[in-house]
Amino acid sequence: MKLPLSIIATGKALPSERLLSSDLDARLGLQTGTVAKKSGIQWRYFASAEQTQSQLAAEALQDACQHHGIDTNSIDLLICASAIPEQVLPNTASAVIQAAGLKNGLAAFDVNASCISFMTALFQAAALLQTKVYRRIAIVSAEIASRGLNWDDAESSFIFGDGAAAVIVEAGDGIAACVAQRLEVHPVGRTFCQIKAGGTQRNPRMGLLETDHYFQMQGKPVFKLASQLLPAFIHNLFSDLPYTFHEVDWVVPHQASHLSMEHLKNRLGLDSQKIIDIYATHGNQVAASMPMALHELYRSGKTQSGQKVLLIGTAAGFAMGGMVLSL
Repeated sequence: MKLPLSIIATGKALPSERLLSSDLDARLGLQTGTVAKKSGIQWRYFASAEQTQSQLAAEALQDACQHHGIDTNSIDLLICASAIPEQVLPNTASAVIQAAGLKNGLAAFDVNASCISFMTALFQAAALLQTKVYRRIAIVSAEIASRGLNWDDAESSFIFGDGAAAVIVEAGDGIAACVAQRLEVHPVGRTFCQIKAGGTQRNPRMGLLETDHYFQMQGKPVFKLASQLLPAFIHNLFSDLPYTFHEVDWVVPHQASHLSMEHLKNRLGLDSQKIIDIYATHGNQVAASMPMALHELYRSGKTQSGQKVLLIGTAAGFAMGGMVLSL
């Protein structure tokens, strides 16, 4: 498989409030250093009550366009790739169009594959570019995870942060490409990470609890299942490529947690210098984590033509996603 795909711009947006782990210690009545020790986070960003996902997404997109001198009117399609929508209906993409002042009538839709939504949207964009119906596609991922945290659940409440990232892609000249992609869903782990409310099963008419609105995670079962599935998943992702995962230049993982990042490195024997790790200063930003890390890689100026990049992550469902890009 080779789908021509050129990343021509990236951007990011962070909320105004930077929250230190020591601030959370004080808020939760914990000994100083507790949150940092348990979560591995130095600080993360939380949105104010006035900020919305669509505003953050619009700021990230504007950052990408302004930094790279791109006219927003040249965008043919907008894909909003977030795990949690701004509201159930209509889609968040329509709100982003309005917040960013994009042209009226722009094609747009949402993609939701939980934490690997961006990677899923990127593959869809690569495929759609081949039709030549669209020539320039913007993908935005924005999350306000802080509003779905249950502060009585220490396992999950320490690790999340808010933010948005944007990536603009074209088919380019065909040298840069998506050369491998894999998506697996294993429903045996479907209930390990979930927010029960917000759909047709848990609502005021069907019945719900206040805690149904909060994120719930069973960390140990998630970790165990991911550990079991990862080796075969990586093998299958690279099975048709003339090189192994050890030979990629960069690894951009979903920034799930400090432990998951360490496990990925140790389990696969990866060089730490190749892994883009922004977790300590951003936390787990759900679907925005991967494009945020990719943005940091591109803005670092370290990328070169011909390099190989591995995107990899797990998500609620239980899903695993991987993609190999040739730059």
